[in-house]
Amino acid sequence: MVKRNSRSKSHSSNSRKHSYPRAARISETVREVVAEELVRIDDDRLAFVTITSIDVDSEMNRGIVYFDSLQGVEGDEAIIEALQEHRKQLQHAIATQIKARRTPVLEFRPDDAIRAAERIDEVLRNDPMHTRRHDEE
Repeated sequence: MVKRNSRSKSHSSNSRKHSYPRAARISETVREVVAEELVRIDDDRLAFVTITSIDVDSEMNRGIVYFDSLQGVEGDEAIIEALQEHRKQLQHAIATQIKARRTPVLEFRPDDAIRAAERIDEVLRNDPMHTRRHDEE
């Protein structure tokens, strides 16, 4: 009778449990923590700000926080300033809620992908050919 190494068995079942990479799981968890913490922060500049995604590098050294807001491009500067002022508080929340050796240093950027999609949607809505095709269907 051949005895299997129980350690390798648990490792293989553990790797099947997560279907996407560790960095993606960490990024999503950090996004949730930052979004929850923003709700607690009493700063009018951060009203109606949505954290759309966070890219955390694999070593957890840096995290780029992408956001969008109802204020659009005009509000970006004030929002980035407010987020920078609350950066240490956000990083502390990450450190206390995520059991990791490191807490990423956060950097804040507007989510240009969301805005590009909004511009494309607006162009399509205003395109007479696109509107006509949908009316015919």
